[in-house]
Amino acid sequence: MESKLFKHTHPYEPFLLSEATKLIVGTLPPPRFTMGELKPQDVDFCYGSCNGQLWPILDKIFDLGLKYETTEEAVEQRKHFLIKNKIGVCDIVQSAERTKIDASDLGMQNVVLRDLVGYLQKYPNIQTLLFTGGNSKNGPEYFFRKQLKEYGLKLEVISNEVPRIHQLKLPFTIGKTEKFRTVKTVSLTAPSGAANRAVGSLQTYKDLKSENPDFNTVDFRVMQYKPFFGN
Repeated sequence: MESKLFKHTHPYEPFLLSEATKLIVGTLPPPRFTMGELKPQDVDFCYGSCNGQLWPILDKIFDLGLKYETTEEAVEQRKHFLIKNKIGVCDIVQSAERTKIDASDLGMQNVVLRDLVGYLQKYPNIQTLLFTGGNSKNGPEYFFRKQLKEYGLKLEVISNEVPRIHQLKLPFTIGKTEKFRTVKTVSLTAPSGAANRAVGSLQTYKDLKSENPDFNTVDFRVMQYKPFFGN
């Protein structure tokens, strides 16, 4: 007898696409957000999991004084920050199926993607994609590369150091003339507890930790994310 698959659907629509100059791109929030079974310290918004580290990282960078609770005020704080800084959120996965109800990217099957390339074509203000993870299987960069192939496009390497930076030359037509606009992509170290082991193995992290024993994996991400989220 086959086990029943869990349909993991993204609970949030893309946020602030028309005004954003930068887009945060992940995969899916944990299944409890789809099921509406949030924990008291979850925020009912993108990256609102109490186990996630994106908002604590941004809180440290920008001194936002965020609340971590299931309230409308906590949601509005995050929206206000994104609108003020023209940062949108558009996770690339619309839905997936799982045999095991967890948040692992590798556990996703029969994945349905959002048309991120189509959004880039529709919203010319977007200059940078900030992937919350790299090119490992079922990560946001992995899916984006897969989507680019369908459009006959590909990423060009700018820097192979972590965080890896690429650029995309996106064609568009004015009259009968084809032109290109450049979109930068940055593959940040994932803001999840599961990625802490990967952070701990980086030589840069080891060096900084040896200089300052109090330095931790969140501090490392703050240092890494700051240049890309600032103006």
